[in-house]
Amino acid sequence: MLSLTVLQRQQLKARAHALNPAVMIGNAGLTEAVLKEISLSLKAHELIKIRVMNDQRPAREAMLETICSQLNATPVQHIGKILVVYRPNPDLHKIEIRRMPRHKGKKPLTKRQLGSR
Repeated sequence: MLSLTVLQRQQLKARAHALNPAVMIGNAGLTEAVLKEISLSLKAHELIKIRVMNDQRPAREAMLETICSQLNATPVQHIGKILVVYRPNPDLHKIEIRRMPRHKGKKPLTKRQLGSR
């Protein structure tokens, strides 16, 4: 499973906000056909939303863990019944995760400067 920094995860969450769910997991649960469809969607889009029709949170968390471990993807977000998953595709490379620029040469504020604010 890939690992993301907090800033990278925030950027992916922002991109995923406008997406519609690409795959729905129904009452049958996480089957081989569903995993194959998720894999195809990740290959085409890199970042997808998945809607799960299960009411138990631990079951949804287990599904997210299974998806990420079997498909070598990274969990980005789990809110309610929506899962957001990311897997980079080196051939497609649609999503570029930029690193935030660091401010070079700036010193931290002193206590006196902080107190005057």
